[in-house]
Amino acid sequence: MALVTLVLLQMFVVAAGAHLLTSNLLDEKKKPEPVASAGPPPVPVVTAGPVLAAGGNGPLPAKGTLAGRLTAALGDPALGDSVGGVVLDAETGATLFDGGAATAITPASTTKVVTSVAALASLGPDARLSTRVVRGASPGSIILVGGGDPTLAGPGARTDQVYPRPASLTVLASRTAKALKAAGLTKVTAAYDDTLYTGPRTASTWKPGYVPEGSVAPVTALMINSGKVSPGGHSRVSDPSRTAYVAFVSLLRKYGISVSGSAARAKAPAGAQEIARVDSAPVYALVERALTLSDNDLSEALARQVALKEGEPASFDGGAAAVGKVLSRLGAASGITVHDGSGLSPKNRITPQALAHLVAVAASPANPRLHPAISGMPVAGFTGTLGHRFGRSHSAYGLVRAKTGTLDGVSALAGTTTTRGGRLVTFAFMADDVPSGPQAEAALDRLAALVAAG
Repeated sequence: MALVTLVLLQMFVVAAGAHLLTSNLLDEKKKPEPVASAGPPPVPVVTAGPVLAAGGNGPLPAKGTLAGRLTAALGDPALGDSVGGVVLDAETGATLFDGGAATAITPASTTKVVTSVAALASLGPDARLSTRVVRGASPGSIILVGGGDPTLAGPGARTDQVYPRPASLTVLASRTAKALKAAGLTKVTAAYDDTLYTGPRTASTWKPGYVPEGSVAPVTALMINSGKVSPGGHSRVSDPSRTAYVAFVSLLRKYGISVSGSAARAKAPAGAQEIARVDSAPVYALVERALTLSDNDLSEALARQVALKEGEPASFDGGAAAVGKVLSRLGAASGITVHDGSGLSPKNRITPQALAHLVAVAASPANPRLHPAISGMPVAGFTGTLGHRFGRSHSAYGLVRAKTGTLDGVSALAGTTTTRGGRLVTFAFMADDVPSGPQAEAALDRLAALVAAG
């Protein structure tokens, strides 16, 4: 019976298939011949080519054409008389355009590219900055130890709406209170240790108004909210370390720990027992934040972390020396002289050639640990300090990824783009005698757009 059933099923399938095939053939015969359309031919749909055609190895742009266009644009009066620019092929390092590429120019915040690359190369992309609480020298004493994380969020700061998500002083206080109670302690004396960083808290080359106007906080190893008076504000506190300590003590009391004594700065004993800690986001994410937002406080912290890693004092001078060491190992130190990590110093000098070369080093497939220095750069018309530039109608909208630089009389733009033909190139255009900042920015945007169209 089973065999008969199987045979019948197979016969049914064959018959059904034959019927379907016959029906389709009949339908095809019934279809009318196509009639020529009397209207205009359909408009072809034009789509963009791949952003990185052939892995960014498309044909090189015509040197003569590119040079002619850029030379004219670099002569824009809006850029002033002290200007330089360069375009390099990212893969080979070949110079595609040289317009005063060896001229040392004040880089402003494009200095952050230098600091970021050095931090990634020296510290590694996965390193984190820790803020800790340890036991003091006497019984019942604790010390809040700053690890140099300026992104540490204070009370009231939202930690779920920013990238990267910062460590929280509130969490640190909660963990500390829990550990103290577990040890039978509800009354302590507390001090703070911000001795990880040394030297002056503001650079001698900085203008006196930087801190009062809110451009940067005094550089300390212990701070919350980047030294801001309030999480969403702009003005800065005069003593970030003490401010962080006061907030921490207030939180401890909220969690049931009585704290006696006045605020005291003390060095934690060597090998002191750790009670609690919180860690920052990894360095690669900190670098992305520093570049996208042009974060001065974070950039200064990264420079000092490089100094510590390289065996130099965690100061302005030590940071500059350490960054130089790292760049030398990368073969990218020539043409770069810095006095801080943020680029606020008007005495910094970098050549366009050196800056574009450093961007190429960071973009190279041979240096994957440096790639966050590229991914962190603002995107034209979309993110960070380029979010308000390169409007939707601009030809370079979304195509340019670059770091901006702005000081009084200074405007710079350095980064990478893919040409119309699919070639990955790096560029740097810099001017430090500009008569008008907004007009200079527009001139730099036009230069970058010409590179993208090359």
